[in-house]
Amino acid sequence: MEIKIQNVGMTYPSGKQALKGLNLELKSPSLIGLLGPNGAGKSTLMKLLVAALMPTEGRILADGAPLEKAERQLKASLGYLPQDFGLFDELTVTQFLDYMAALKGIKNPKSAIQKTIQAVNLEEKAKSKIRTLSGGQRQRVGIAQALLGDPPFLIFDEPTVGLDPEERIHFRNLFSRTAQERLVLLSTHIIEDVQSVCDQLVVIHHGTILFTGTPEQLIESAAGHVGVFWERDEKQEQGLHITARVNTSQGIRCRAVADKLPPYAQAEEPTLEDAYLYLISREAV
Repeated sequence: MEIKIQNVGMTYPSGKQALKGLNLELKSPSLIGLLGPNGAGKSTLMKLLVAALMPTEGRILADGAPLEKAERQLKASLGYLPQDFGLFDELTVTQFLDYMAALKGIKNPKSAIQKTIQAVNLEEKAKSKIRTLSGGQRQRVGIAQALLGDPPFLIFDEPTVGLDPEERIHFRNLFSRTAQERLVLLSTHIIEDVQSVCDQLVVIHHGTILFTGTPEQLIESAAGHVGVFWERDEKQEQGLHITARVNTSQGIRCRAVADKLPPYAQAEEPTLEDAYLYLISREAV
């Protein structure tokens, strides 16, 4: 599966420009992390990729064919978990997945459903009605319907929201294994999830792409721009963006990013979160 986004822009009827001038190539096998603040344009981009919207500028190619001509083929190859995914509360987990299998035209649905339920650790809840499930279990049902039928292209929007740490680790590993043969796009605010499994990152802000590359490349871009210091009484220096404050017995220890660190700050090795926040803070200046 190969998706090419060429000079894509999206302006809503209200006049709001959600995306502008996007150029991006997504190719399997790969696990790509999509990062950006709220309102950056991530959800709009995902809606374009699943053909729920059509761009007002530019074009999207799916395996070389314009998306408007390949929409049916794309949707047959797609597993999608939107952030607000509706479930039928009165159906059991198995009944709901059977319904989704019918919509997808999956042959031998019983085997596919059993495989998927096992993959998301819902064997004990297979016959339970969805309304009886916890928030994390409902999220797992949403992930299951996306995985159903082993589609070659998967899009997950905040898939680990509501999951406990052990469940998040399980699904990070599952996404990683899945991406060995497929194209997986993972949109999340949880930097740890991205750092653990994604081989490529796309950072989007104000409808434009700020960065594409590996997590290591993004971290390298912040070298020399991360520092720690004890909180001071004087006014914070311009351009210094504090990312963490920790109360200690000696006072408040701060971590910050900046184009130029103040002399009282001790340079630190950047994390992926530092690098992401540094990139976004530079854009905000």
